[in-house]
Amino acid sequence: MSREIDYGNLMHSAMRGLIRTVLQDISDNGLPGNHHFFITFDTAHPDVELADWLSDRYPGEMTVVMQHWFDNLTVDEDGFAVTLNFGDSPEPLYIPYDAIRTFVDPSVEFGLRFESADEEPEGYSTVMDPAEEPNDAEEQENDKKDADVVSLDSFRK
Repeated sequence: MSREIDYGNLMHSAMRGLIRTVLQDISDNGLPGNHHFFITFDTAHPDVELADWLSDRYPGEMTVVMQHWFDNLTVDEDGFAVTLNFGDSPEPLYIPYDAIRTFVDPSVEFGLRFESADEEPEGYSTVMDPAEEPNDAEEQENDKKDADVVSLDSFRK
């Protein structure tokens, strides 16, 4: 019987654990210094919870910013809940970790990108070029096309 180590899924699990740890620290202690996050997630994920008008407006993916104002951040093993302000309208969201496509903290040039199985082979993972700070949906799409991507597959034998 042949057995292999699934580095791709282990890396995804570790990266999601990193996000969970960071968000738990923010929940407990607040955002330090200039740290802030751009989090892009799959709005069609079955466990995502968001207002109907938001899912109608963003049927595929959405990028949220956690910076100046957010409230009720709670973190659990599978995801996090947060209330964000959308045009002076506070809206609660629940985002499972496995719905996250990108997590960027531009204040320290840190970024993670998760590719779906439809986009790349299973176990494929990339690290974002941290200089790619998504400003709006269109610019973010252009950034994704021009990104410097490192494939874990290149390190496999």
